[in-house]
Amino acid sequence: MRVAIAGAGAVGRSIARELITNGHEVLLIDKNPGSIKPERVADAEWLLADACELSSLEEARLDNCDVVIAATGDDKANLVCSLLAKTEFGVPRTVGRVNHPNNEWLFTEAWGVDVNVSTPRIMSALVEEAVTVGDLVRLFTFRQGQANLVEITLPADSPYVGKPTGLVPFPENCALVTLLRDGQVYVPTPEQPLEQGDELLFVVPTEKEDELERLLAPNGHGG
Repeated sequence: MRVAIAGAGAVGRSIARELITNGHEVLLIDKNPGSIKPERVADAEWLLADACELSSLEEARLDNCDVVIAATGDDKANLVCSLLAKTEFGVPRTVGRVNHPNNEWLFTEAWGVDVNVSTPRIMSALVEEAVTVGDLVRLFTFRQGQANLVEITLPADSPYVGKPTGLVPFPENCALVTLLRDGQVYVPTPEQPLEQGDELLFVVPTEKEDELERLLAPNGHGG
């Protein structure tokens, strides 16, 4: 997979290293000469250019990219880059970095953003996930499907502790995708019993989140 990353700062370089480790071809783009440091990510391609300029993106051959990640520290630049990538070059998948929480509402398909990644939201979610038991924490929003990736840690007083996942009446269109237990990742099966402290990850429609939370932790949520 060929991936172009706009923004070669610490965030962009970190993403590039991870993608290269996973076998992908990566191009880093930045308009600041001081950010062009090929020795930092030796296996990536580098381009000194403005990712908000159409001519620069043509030079980057964005039409050959599978994914464009707009990861600069400027929300306006990330929006423009995403919009050009989607509308002018038909890039199948765009990811936009949200730097300021107040701008998150702009990062939608209207601006060419398929997935937005808000660092403040992720940090907040991770803090909540670390300290709460029995509360549903939204980790990620899938824009196209109107669904969310959510986590809930099963409390000791849940009525489904010790019961197989196949017997839990999860809400409609709610999918249990992963179970985390004792540092291990499990693909849930209908026969697998749930245990106190299990971290359950679901893909669930927004309107079903409260129902899921009340199902698994009714004593803490008016059940």
